[in-house]
Amino acid sequence: MAIADRYILRQVAKPILTAIAIGMMVLLAERMVRLLDVTLGKRNSFAVVFELLAYLAPHYLGLAVPLALFIGLLLGFNKISKDSELDAFLAAGIGLHRLARSVMLLAAILSVFSIAIFGWLQPHTRYAYRAVMFTVSNIEVFYLAEEGVFMQSGTRTFIMDKLQRGEGAFERIFIFDYKGKAGAETTTAASGRLIEAPGQTRPVLRLENGQRLKIDEWPLSDNALLPLPQAGSFEMADTPLGTITNKIFRPRGNDERELTLVELYQRVMSPPPDSIPRTIWENRSELHKRAVMILTTLILPFLALPFAITRRRSQRAYRIGVALIILIAYHEVIERGAVLVRVQEASPYLTLWLPFAALVAFAFWRFWVVCFRLPSDKLDQMITNALTPFANLRRAIAARLGGKPA
Repeated sequence: MAIADRYILRQVAKPILTAIAIGMMVLLAERMVRLLDVTLGKRNSFAVVFELLAYLAPHYLGLAVPLALFIGLLLGFNKISKDSELDAFLAAGIGLHRLARSVMLLAAILSVFSIAIFGWLQPHTRYAYRAVMFTVSNIEVFYLAEEGVFMQSGTRTFIMDKLQRGEGAFERIFIFDYKGKAGAETTTAASGRLIEAPGQTRPVLRLENGQRLKIDEWPLSDNALLPLPQAGSFEMADTPLGTITNKIFRPRGNDERELTLVELYQRVMSPPPDSIPRTIWENRSELHKRAVMILTTLILPFLALPFAITRRRSQRAYRIGVALIILIAYHEVIERGAVLVRVQEASPYLTLWLPFAALVAFAFWRFWVVCFRLPSDKLDQMITNALTPFANLRRAIAARLGGKPA
């Protein structure tokens, strides 16, 4: 029996790993294009992009692992059934329910893995991703700047030398601030550093030993008198630089998706005194949604196997498509149900747990019929009857075009 278990796991492992690899590459490649738009042209752009992609990996793994498990079970057991290997197992007294024991154990392991992903990895990496994006957008002077290269930040163009990122310091900076009709201002300094200013929502540069030239009108008019420039020097001056934001290095947990399962459970069971009803419902929606997604992984073997194992003359490829449609539709129902809970329009037991219970009942019923009943279930016959006209049409078109009918 251990040999059979290892054989089954080998049959499903390859499509599972392939589906995870392809899914992650597609999802991360799409996001990489958008991240490059933010950081392209900067010295550390590729390092920042790969760091951000690493933070996004747990989010996409939460989507890819259950779907890859489902696809792997469909393709693996479909191959076993197609090659008549299932008949050999049945003839040897090894039933489908016994063959499914190894993949049920695999689903349990992946479910524990999903707890780690949804419960801890995703909240922390989501917060880290947002922190890096804030850094890129608001403190790009020290995160993405290149020494000796002109850069743009808002209305200001600047260039600096001898950048020390770890200490937030630099030497010899030139800043040109174009304010439109209000004029322009040019500032130079021998050195400077990044400081934290209380109440300031933008990063602040503290400049030392510099000069400033200000013109109140720009561009200069041909007929008007030249505006009197204002020039001066300073030993120390502070100037904000970057985009205004209200989320400057905020603590983790302002968003319910940044909370671990334990923290989320604590907030749902004992909401903070200053919590508003909207926040309470958002936390409740997130907690129930994560629990449903984790438990769904355990049900996937019972849902996939009946669609993978069919009669000889049934529409195998179409049945796999039907199974995928059912899983995708279920995922959409869960997503919409979570949204309804967030806006306080429904109970999570109605919009999340009821669809989950329906999926469990459907999967166990199909699995019982395939494993312990000789006649095929009615759903199998319904799918075959519904798809037979399309198969006949395909054969007729192939014959008309001179091809070999399938």
